[in-house]
Amino acid sequence: MNSKLESYSPVTVIGAGAIGASWTALFLANGLEVRVNDISETLEEDVTKQLEQIKPTLKDLGYEVENLTQNLTFEKDLKKAVTGAKIIQENGPENVEFKQNLYAELEDYISEDAIVLSSSSSIPTSTIIEKMKDSSRVCIGHPFNPPHLIPLVEVSYGSNTDENVIEEVMDFYTQLGKKPVKIKKEVVGFVANRLQSALFQECIHLVLNDVVDPKDVDTIMEQSLGIRWASDGPFLSFLLGGGKHGFEGFMNHLGKQIPYIWKDLGHPELNEENTQKLIERVNEKYGSRNIDELEQERDAKEINVIRNLAEIRGEDSE
Repeated sequence: MNSKLESYSPVTVIGAGAIGASWTALFLANGLEVRVNDISETLEEDVTKQLEQIKPTLKDLGYEVENLTQNLTFEKDLKKAVTGAKIIQENGPENVEFKQNLYAELEDYISEDAIVLSSSSSIPTSTIIEKMKDSSRVCIGHPFNPPHLIPLVEVSYGSNTDENVIEEVMDFYTQLGKKPVKIKKEVVGFVANRLQSALFQECIHLVLNDVVDPKDVDTIMEQSLGIRWASDGPFLSFLLGGGKHGFEGFMNHLGKQIPYIWKDLGHPELNEENTQKLIERVNEKYGSRNIDELEQERDAKEINVIRNLAEIRGEDSE
């Protein structure tokens, strides 16, 4: 572990669900001292099991996993768990009242130089910190699931967040090998989930209207946009789509057709009937597959994408 990353140790992970366990694995793999806090009666058993499941992926990413848990402790008492911690990564329920009460309580226990980060996928910082007296060291550090694998972390913050803290947060995630991106303005769902939601809305519309089935949608994404966007992202892709005239050429030519498609996009209702129909159609295509098996395949494919792109760009994939 480099000295810069060591300065952020110990780390406390609040909430030991899938996201919390994934963060725990990544922190441990990078040599940090990690304390896990949760009220679950089976806390140690649950986290240990999840870490064992994550180990193969960490190993494929180049991490040493033989002694992964040597710097891991469990502490159900919140005060003891966060006292002296340099970084607190919170992964509690996506519930405004829960988070507001938790952060108000944390303020009584944490050190003056501690940074509190929330993995919230939709609740903005300004809402989470409403009951705090001093929220200058609180940010959103929203990962894309699973955090130990997917590089992106969206860093969102409120008007009271200290600028130096924001830079520390960016550095912390960078030292972990993540790709943090500052979200300049608070919006519900941040950016990645908004993009995902917009696309998934149309996926649902097409399936409910029998245009394609769920597996066809997945194939179309995997064999076209998934490849393109993993390589370059939408804006660079469309810039290249404009040929020698670049993005201006694209907008002046093909871009003029986009509003006509926008007008025809669907706005499906996720009522009980449609939700059940979607579940049935997805299960019809994938229900015979084991979830653990599917997760292993997903991780293997994503590791190869990350590794190959990093190699092309001359970056370190770990």
